[in-house]
Amino acid sequence: MSWFTYALLSAGFAGATAILAKIGVQGIPSTLATAVRTCFILPFTWAVVLVAGDYRSGAHLSRRTLLFLGLSGATTGLSWLAYFRALQLGPASHVAPIDKLSLPLTIVLAATFLREPMTPRLIAGVLLMACGALLTVR
Repeated sequence: MSWFTYALLSAGFAGATAILAKIGVQGIPSTLATAVRTCFILPFTWAVVLVAGDYRSGAHLSRRTLLFLGLSGATTGLSWLAYFRALQLGPASHVAPIDKLSLPLTIVLAATFLREPMTPRLIAGVLLMACGALLTVR
């Protein structure tokens, strides 16, 4: 499958995640909900790694790779904690689009640190998406 197919799958799963999380976070602290969710994610992802045979690449993990994956994991955890708290406090139809304001930040960071190009078309599309997300706020 192409990157685009995986990106569409990611968007679909993320949309379902918002609704399932909104239902699941009711009546419990958002931090506990995040921790419980994480307990399900860990064995699920390791099962996928084992079935795919990708565990064989583990011997090639550098310290740099581990450092950046660790930092990515920490920021993911912080993002999830904030997202679950936001879902607990607000409607999913408002929280999810605002969460996607990470897109403009990602584009700027990718251009700055990864030297990815920022074309006029990309900038226009991101601005339109950001405006759409902001329009969901009352």
